[in-house]
Amino acid sequence: MSELINNREHQNYHNGPVQNNEGEHLKPAEQPGHPIHTFIRENKAIDKHLKEEVKVHLEAFIQEDNGENAYKLLEDCILLLDLDKHYSRKEHLLFPYLEKYGIYGPTNNMWSIDDFIRDGIKDAKNLLEDYDGAKQKVINAVRFIFNEISAMIYREENILFPMALKNLTEDEWVKIARESEEIGFCLTGPEGEWKPVRKGIDGNALSEGYIKMETGILSLKQLELLFNHLPVDITFIDHEDIVRYFSHGKERIFARTKAVLGRTVQNCHPPRSVHAVEELLKDFKAGRKDTEDFWIKFRDKYVYIRYFAVRDENGSYAGTLEFTQNISPIQVIEGEKRILS
Repeated sequence: MSELINNREHQNYHNGPVQNNEGEHLKPAEQPGHPIHTFIRENKAIDKHLKEEVKVHLEAFIQEDNGENAYKLLEDCILLLDLDKHYSRKEHLLFPYLEKYGIYGPTNNMWSIDDFIRDGIKDAKNLLEDYDGAKQKVINAVRFIFNEISAMIYREENILFPMALKNLTEDEWVKIARESEEIGFCLTGPEGEWKPVRKGIDGNALSEGYIKMETGILSLKQLELLFNHLPVDITFIDHEDIVRYFSHGKERIFARTKAVLGRTVQNCHPPRSVHAVEELLKDFKAGRKDTEDFWIKFRDKYVYIRYFAVRDENGSYAGTLEFTQNISPIQVIEGEKRILS
């Protein structure tokens, strides 16, 4: 693995070389701020942490499973939870574009392994937080995440990244770079801002004009502001299960990126939860249900998630609306507050 990390210059990362200040052409893996450069930069930090911290602390724990050694491994696991950002950017930004080109292998297989790694880190963390002398369980759990994370670095750098660079356009990499900040970075971040030579690119253009509805007329700008000021997050998928819109308020509960637009909702979910999504949509399309509600604890929020079947005036299924709200502030309301008080 160390040879893989230290000899990336021999890998065939192409797709859009740019010039540095000396006029030399740089491959994407060499361009600071390019998503591939950032992914690899994170992998270096992850690999370094595994070998210089996790491996060393595990060996010490194997020799003597005292409180101090257990605590060092616990700190290592807590730091590894940051991997979720690396994997989430891969799943929610990179995979959608691969699917656009008919490449579904990473979505179906790699996402599942990512989830196993996430669960493995949490399992090791739980064992170490309440360490009760189950030494072999801790050793097995830490070895599992060490091996799986290392193997995932290899898969990314030898299969996924070359595949993505072979298929994605520079425009698509620009979009991925712009939207990465919303999800965040693992252990490190971009080494500067990536600025390929671009002409005439305006991702913020919004057509002027008005939309006449049954109960009023709004400009496109007013309509967008209205949706983004709702105290809830909404997402709409059409009758073919394609994500067509999501609101973008100041404090979204769950991260959404523009890469999901035009993508099937099934491929926006981890493989292990797709069956539940499909069952709900089948019920909506068949008319067996019009709504479905869920509520979960998420970080410091109590989240109420509602799904509504959207039907036209003839009752035909037109899509599904997802409505997500943090109801923690509502739950504490008591008494009355009148508008004149």
